[in-house]
Amino acid sequence: MGKRFVVRDILAPLRHFLKKMPERNVMFILSLFVGVCCGLAAVTLKLGIEFVHHTLATWFAGRAYNVLYLICPGVGMLVAMLFVKYVVNDNIGHGVTKVLVAVSKNESKIRPHNMWSSMIASSVTIGFGGSVGAEAPIVYTGAAIGSNVARYMGLSYKNMTILLGCGAAGAVAGIFKAPLAGVLFTLEILLFNISMSSILPLLLSTISATVISYIFLGDAPAFECTLSPFAMQNIPFYIILGLFSAMCSVYFTRMTLWLEDKIRSISRPYVRWAISAFCLGLLIYLFPPLFGEGYECLHELLNGGTIDLEGQTLLAFILRKAWLVPVFFLLVLLLKVFSMSFTNAGGGVGGTFGPTLFIGAIAGFVVSRTINLIAGPAFVPEQNFVLVGMAGLMAGVMQAPMTAIFLIADMTGGYELLIPLIITATISYAVTRAIEPYSIYTKRIAKKGELLTHDSDQAVLTLLKTNDLIESDFIPVRIDATLGELVEKVSSSKRNIFPVVDSRNHFQGFVSLEDIRRDMFKYEKYDSLHVYNFMRSAPAYVYIDEKMDSVMRKFEQTGAWNLPVVDSERTYIGFVSKSKIFSAYREQLKQVSHD
Repeated sequence: MGKRFVVRDILAPLRHFLKKMPERNVMFILSLFVGVCCGLAAVTLKLGIEFVHHTLATWFAGRAYNVLYLICPGVGMLVAMLFVKYVVNDNIGHGVTKVLVAVSKNESKIRPHNMWSSMIASSVTIGFGGSVGAEAPIVYTGAAIGSNVARYMGLSYKNMTILLGCGAAGAVAGIFKAPLAGVLFTLEILLFNISMSSILPLLLSTISATVISYIFLGDAPAFECTLSPFAMQNIPFYIILGLFSAMCSVYFTRMTLWLEDKIRSISRPYVRWAISAFCLGLLIYLFPPLFGEGYECLHELLNGGTIDLEGQTLLAFILRKAWLVPVFFLLVLLLKVFSMSFTNAGGGVGGTFGPTLFIGAIAGFVVSRTINLIAGPAFVPEQNFVLVGMAGLMAGVMQAPMTAIFLIADMTGGYELLIPLIITATISYAVTRAIEPYSIYTKRIAKKGELLTHDSDQAVLTLLKTNDLIESDFIPVRIDATLGELVEKVSSSKRNIFPVVDSRNHFQGFVSLEDIRRDMFKYEKYDSLHVYNFMRSAPAYVYIDEKMDSVMRKFEQTGAWNLPVVDSERTYIGFVSKSKIFSAYREQLKQVSHD
């Protein structure tokens, strides 16, 4: 309550100032405000992770890093788990997926605590060495800031969704210092069917967030690197990297979701944490690059450096043999998925965004180092392949090629490698899409029918809820009622359809006014005829929690204009009509179109 009061206190003067301004100008001002807030949130999260990490590093100096690898990640997971359980009391993992669900199912409303809870939990998780990324939590934080600002200002669903997108875009721009990538991320992954007029608020948000990030973190790229000029003769090798990235993307997506489900099937949370903490600590103990986000390793590879693990792992001897170096890093690539899944499913809070970049960089290094071992030293520039591999895996795992291309170019200053970035990202995306139709963010919610798409019709059907369209003003009649009793119901009804139920209110069929018209004025039949003499079966049932696209298929298959709505035990609830669906569809389409 205290935090909510502070937010309201800050926004009250702004709300009063904007009250009489045109809506367009209000959106511009609010997008700037949200961008500044998201930039500050990104800076806070980044500095918070560094503070925790460096504090731990001073406690465990020199060779004692081994102890740090074994113990600290589990401790961070436990602290984050307790914080979420006893302070937040809400599931805050998988931030990007949660934002997608908020847009499709919850009218773009996100709980106020998400403006700060994900930052605290992920700072502890990653700072202590959890093998996840900070980007998904900051996207969730930014989206929550945009959503709650819009809610307090009393904006419509359309504008609330746009401002939610501004928050997510600002968060990406702030943490990576990449304004264009923030816009593309929102357009490709989060918001669909957005009009060109709505892009300006996204741009204002990302620019303001990037400026805030520059002020506090400097204007250097998020990943400084030493690149070699692009050479046309290396195009075939970038094609190979694209294919390898696609293979890694499918492995990443499927293994992550399967492994997290398996770990979460352990019902006792502390047992689940203990198993995950032990496995994570062991993996990091043997493969130190898995510690935390792994960005220190990325910086070395992007600048052509070597990874020296002497004294940090029992497997350091592998790196002394040239042909075993790519084997070691291939194992790191494969096991990163396990370490990430153990962290998230074991109680930690973090995202898959950072691990995607890490695995992509390792994939680029493995391909380029293997080529150089076969063809000769420095046959291809390894740091170039490391950079391009990051885009390749992001394009495959997130299925967002434009975001991948420009994010990597933006945050590394690698625009001179735009051609190989496009080649590798496009191939990775196309091959992955052919094998796996959904991204890691959308696969679970797509199976539930809760995913918005670029298809306006499908997006509207996803947003419409059967429960909101039920008409309950039909008067039910008992199946054993007489014609006389039915006529009494007719006299007090505004409808020409009468649902027929049994003694337990289970739906049996229906009677229409047309069915009884010939007999309803024959008084002598009032006691001899019963409802079951006139009853017709419904051509199909609609279930109260059924998805709207399924409901529409039933209308098309049956040709009916009204269908009964029942629960899982066939208890009668009401009717849903095709005309009401069409009316709601037209209204919702106005919102989805963002005109």
